[in-house]
Amino acid sequence: MEGEGLVRIGELSRRLGVGPDRLRAWERRYGLLRPVRTTGGFRLYSHEDEQRVRDMQAQLARGLSAAEAARAVLAAHQSPGRHTPLGDVRARLAATLAAFDDAGANAALDRLFAVHGPDVAMRSVIYPYLHALGEAWERAEIDVGLEHFASNLLEGRLLGSVSGWDDGRGPRAVLACPSGEHHTLPLAGLAVALRKRGWRVIYLGADTPMADIARTAETLTPRIVVLSSTMAHTLPPLEDELRALGDSVRLLLAGAGVSSAMAERVGAGFLDTDPVTAAERLAAG
Repeated sequence: MEGEGLVRIGELSRRLGVGPDRLRAWERRYGLLRPVRTTGGFRLYSHEDEQRVRDMQAQLARGLSAAEAARAVLAAHQSPGRHTPLGDVRARLAATLAAFDDAGANAALDRLFAVHGPDVAMRSVIYPYLHALGEAWERAEIDVGLEHFASNLLEGRLLGSVSGWDDGRGPRAVLACPSGEHHTLPLAGLAVALRKRGWRVIYLGADTPMADIARTAETLTPRIVVLSSTMAHTLPPLEDELRALGDSVRLLLAGAGVSSAMAERVGAGFLDTDPVTAAERLAAG
């Protein structure tokens, strides 16, 4: 190392598990690495070079060609990282999703998670974007294709950011959407935020019959069961089943289709905030 934070290609290769020849090829063909030269003629590589290679590896793992992966990574790294206003990050993500640009959206998300972490990513970019997307849908400014594309991509990235959902000794939560409810993104965000705070999460996802939720709760004895619904007509027909479930476990209801009055009628708690804040409050007791 010949400068703070700078390394030679051999050390960069060791850190990344990528051979020096391949690193040089990516530098030469795509401009992925941008070394500085010492007075002695050595190339030295920065933390930003290392991060671009890590993002390149992630894109290759998704099945992109090297050229496609490099374009996506370089596009994501055009912004000055941590100093970019989060509104600009959200606009960039929205633009890539609107263009059905899978590689560009994933690269933007890679950068967002790496620089800001999942809590800021969800609270300041992903869920505000989804709120704006929903409003555009109500105004008939977008079609269902974009809504499905964006929702599926974002949910996949959120759930894919966590491994070992039931590892550890933290409190356990069962999360589900009841029968007929397919909008799972709020629930996915809560799952990720709880897991990041040490909870063990059993994520049942969309369209789960109440009988199956109840059996899961009986088997696992979780600390909480959270049911999420974005549609107002989904839960009222299930009020008797919700009361029965709430008699055996702490039941919480969440989502735009739930009201505090309904939660009170069935003896459940009501999560009336964004998924990250809800997880913070649950973790605090």
